[in-house]
Amino acid sequence: MATKIKTVFYCQNCGYESAKWMGQCPGCREWNTFVEETIKPSVTGKSSKKSSISGVVGGEPQTKPMKLSEITLNEEDRYDTHIGELNRVLGGGLVKGSLTLVGGDPGIGKSTLLLQTARLLAADKKKVLYISGEESLQQIKLRANRIGDFSDDMNLFCETDLGTIEEVIRRHSPEIVIIDSIQTMFNENVSSAPGSVSQVRESTAVLMRIAKQLGISVFIVGHVTKEGTVAGPRVLEHMVDTVLYFEGDRHASYRILRAVKNRFGSTNEIGVFEMRQEGLIEVENPSEFMLEGKPENASGSIVTCSVEGTRPILIEIQALVSHTNFNFPRRQANGTDYNRVNLLMAVLEKRVGLELSSYDCYINLAGGMKLIEPALDLSMCMAIVSSFRNRPIPDDLIAFGEVGLSGEVRSVNMPDVRVSEAARLGFKTCIVPKSAEAKLKGAFKDIKIIGVSTIQEAVAMIR
Repeated sequence: MATKIKTVFYCQNCGYESAKWMGQCPGCREWNTFVEETIKPSVTGKSSKKSSISGVVGGEPQTKPMKLSEITLNEEDRYDTHIGELNRVLGGGLVKGSLTLVGGDPGIGKSTLLLQTARLLAADKKKVLYISGEESLQQIKLRANRIGDFSDDMNLFCETDLGTIEEVIRRHSPEIVIIDSIQTMFNENVSSAPGSVSQVRESTAVLMRIAKQLGISVFIVGHVTKEGTVAGPRVLEHMVDTVLYFEGDRHASYRILRAVKNRFGSTNEIGVFEMRQEGLIEVENPSEFMLEGKPENASGSIVTCSVEGTRPILIEIQALVSHTNFNFPRRQANGTDYNRVNLLMAVLEKRVGLELSSYDCYINLAGGMKLIEPALDLSMCMAIVSSFRNRPIPDDLIAFGEVGLSGEVRSVNMPDVRVSEAARLGFKTCIVPKSAEAKLKGAFKDIKIIGVSTIQEAVAMIR
């Protein structure tokens, strides 16, 4: 008896399944994201032990429930990748039996970073299996020659059939597996084409089962769409343990690795890398790196401090305010929230009395960083006023603080860490919220602390 073919529609953005096509997805509210796929239903009424996901305890599959007090942790539960920035983002190292998704734009460095990680882990006597569905062995060899010498514990395998890949993994028993990329893998039990939502989801489920059953740490590379999300995306984000995204312009030299989901650590940490001929190099001092090339005595330029996780990063905020001849002035924000810029300009008009309604305004975070922290509010306001009045801000001044709708300057988290980073890099004056002034003045002697309670007090310093 022939198997009946079923046609369903999947949302490419969130994986929502529907029996018919819809213009707007009910799950993520995006438009025109549904694609048609044919599915051959599997035979029901049969259970398979192979499809179950078992925990791994002490290297052996878990066969019975355990009390929380009976579970022990040790240092061997994490692998040291020997890349400090990657360890930071992962929460201290690579967890055994974890499934990690690495996403990012084409050419931004996903495969390069994972190949470097594989090289260092193999040099540490870890068995690594690098599986590529996009490049040949010769192409990977050419890229590997730029990175350095590889030990014999590093093995390459070019294949897209997930059944064959699972057999090879079980036969060779590696400790770390890298899949490049998940969009090229296909499961013969799914009739849709490779790269479709069904294939990506089912292939990830197979890899997750392998990781949990055998205690193998698995990296999977995910391509992104033009909107900057992983294709078949939130389906994967819900399934995997850790989601890492590469940010930054691929034509620029630096890269930001950010964790947007991490079951084993913080999701606020970032790693900073610089792309060179020999691969990705760690940037241990990103503040100095981001401030390179800052203009001197230029209006509309100010330095602020953002905290990503536990790491303070100094970054230059640039503003350009110019008169417009059109009825509707243009506002543009590069690296920060566009709506936040409009809100701050409204506060400046209402509370400070600046006539900005007939001026274009452009805000840029130098270096291509993307930050939406409220602590940037005060420095953005000062940069806008500096450009509007064409008065430069002293190069040794730094400012941070959240600005409210009434024009008040509110406190932000970790002000001492921010001031410490500014003092370390030679800044002499720091404008902070009034509520944090007393505490910071007693802790720092080499930098002048100025507390402000309203935005009017802050912009009055720009003469």
